[in-house]
Amino acid sequence: MSRWAVVLAGGIGSRFWPLSTPSRPKQLLPLVTSEPLLAETVARITPITPPDRVLILTNESLVPAIAKLLPAIPRANLIAEPRAGGTAAALAWAAHEIARRDGPDAVMISVHADWAVGDPDGFRAALTRGAEVAEQHGVLVTVGVVPTRADPGFGYIQPGRELEPGVRRVARFVEKPDAARASEMVRDGYLWNSGIFVWRVGDFLDDVRRHAVEVAPALHAHSGDIRAFFSAVTPVSVDVGVLERSDRVVVLPGDFAWDDVGTWGALKRVRAGDAAGNVARGSLHAVDARNNVVHAPGGSVVLYGVSNLVVVVENGLTLVTTVDRATDLKTLMDALPAGVRDRP
Repeated sequence: MSRWAVVLAGGIGSRFWPLSTPSRPKQLLPLVTSEPLLAETVARITPITPPDRVLILTNESLVPAIAKLLPAIPRANLIAEPRAGGTAAALAWAAHEIARRDGPDAVMISVHADWAVGDPDGFRAALTRGAEVAEQHGVLVTVGVVPTRADPGFGYIQPGRELEPGVRRVARFVEKPDAARASEMVRDGYLWNSGIFVWRVGDFLDDVRRHAVEVAPALHAHSGDIRAFFSAVTPVSVDVGVLERSDRVVVLPGDFAWDDVGTWGALKRVRAGDAAGNVARGSLHAVDARNNVVHAPGGSVVLYGVSNLVVVVENGLTLVTTVDRATDLKTLMDALPAGVRDRP
């Protein structure tokens, strides 16, 4: 069977302000290694889907930068979303495009551009297994990450009855719970809703037409015009618009050191730190300081007697906050003067 990868690479990643900007968003930043997250994502997936079968969906303004970063990806495979339409619309258009090029039986593997994966071989094995299940059973597969902590920042999946060994029907999706409920769900065997999906494009498009009232009419009316399509959709996530309404969604567990790299604090989980748990880019001198995140390339930072701070020095601006408060930088940005917030 033919297999394609779809990489969702839109958004600006405001929780990595002031490093992330609209012209250089999170997915184009080297946050985990020296390579941008998007480049790492493509390198991780191309052993099982060649570059000419990788579609990247992104903002119109980012297409030139992505084309320069990833010259092996054909320019026709960089799909510019003229308007943010939610993941249901983005994946429906990607599936439609793959079906147009390669037929309804082609398998589509959907991932995001801004993850860290500690075990790439295990990641690819899970995707390959998902493709086999999708091909054999005509189901929509999601890979649920085995939780390593009770994190209220993620959605969760409750596995239901078994389809075959290691693969279960989805009993239900749960939106981000509070901390106590997250702890209960981890104990009860729920999985993180990672946003990793695998399906035959024809099966997915059938369910889009059947369930996604926010997207289906636009796909029917504007299947040849991406601008008209995105203008006509009602933004909705694929989870809400399709998966929660479908009766043929299955989940298989994935355990490959996955992290969504959602905040500055996440860097403590995905990058090597010093003996006191401090993670730094740039020169750091830490005395009696623990579990801090520092980004100051080309400069020096001295920490003394502090813990769980985030310190970012970028383009003449210094941000100091706590690891906990760094999860909500949007509130900070909304309170800042435009001249400070919107630095180039």
